Amino acid sequence: MTLHGLSSVTIGVPDPIAARDYYTEFGLAPAAGGWLATRDGGAQLRLVAAPARRLAELTVAADDPDDLDSVAARLRALGLPVTPTADSVSAVEPVAGFRAVVRIATRLAQPQAPAIPYNGPGRIERRDARAPGVTREGPVRPRKLGHAVLGSTDPEATRRFFVEGLGFKVSDEIKGQGAFLRCSTDHHNVLVVRAPVNFLHHTSWQVDDVDEIGRGATAMLTDHPERHVWGLGRHHAGSNFFWYLKDPAGTFSEYYSDMDCIVDDQLWKPDVFDGARGLLNWGPPPPPSFLRPDDLAALMTGAHKAS
Repeated sequence: MTLHGLSSVTIGVPDPIAARDYYTEFGLAPAAGGWLATRDGGAQLRLVAAPARRLAELTVAADDPDDLDSVAARLRALGLPVTPTADSVSAVEPVAGFRAVVRIATRLAQPQAPAIPYNGPGRIERRDARAPGVTREGPVRPRKLGHAVLGSTDPEATRRFFVEGLGFKVSDEIKGQGAFLRCSTDHHNVLVVRAPVNFLHHTSWQVDDVDEIGRGATAMLTDHPERHVWGLGRHHAGSNFFWYLKDPAGTFSEYYSDMDCIVDDQLWKPDVFDGARGLLNWGPPPPPSFLRPDDLAALMTGAHKAS
């Protein structure tokens, strides 16, 4: 795969200062140019002013100029205007109106997280010591941006933009509702789902393991229980552990770990899941506000413009 990762997202929000404070507490670090950075991926989140929350821009990493030429040709074949630069090509997604940028970038090489010794029936890997997960101190810092989930009023057209235009691959599908798409070895970097309005459902941020998910979410909820959305659990599609929180603009943010990785496309067989089967392997059932966020009616009617 010549595409090799989701590099960054730019999110429009009504109050960038409040959102920036939230994501800093979430574990992202201030970086040059107003960006927020992960430990391994660098500057990966930018917040800009907008009347309502929305995805403004999404950046994908590619290897070389030949990759950019291929992307540009595919986008033009879809009838879309393309803007080239010396190291990128970009186009506006025709349904939701966000800009997608494919840019030449060095492949992300993540330092290996330490192996965690687990005890189990007939297996003692950790002797005479407490589990590392209960002795950790300090704030949780996400390692990288993993994926974004987009609600689209025409998911078939949005999927076509990503697959036939940008060059993403399909990992799994939710029958009649959406598709998990990848531009790296991660199971998905974008999930496109059917929705009554175009919106950004959530962004997802990788941490080392399930203990970091629990530590991060617990810290975020200590003084703000209203931030809780859904978790702790394990998804079926993608297999990752998860915990979802809500930022001040209403967009969800996810801590995740242990995502499926598709290294050899020939060995992976995409599946089609019915309803919620692909959503949850174990954990509490998803609340109605996860499947249909509370502000969707306002986004549909434009009521946010009067607030």
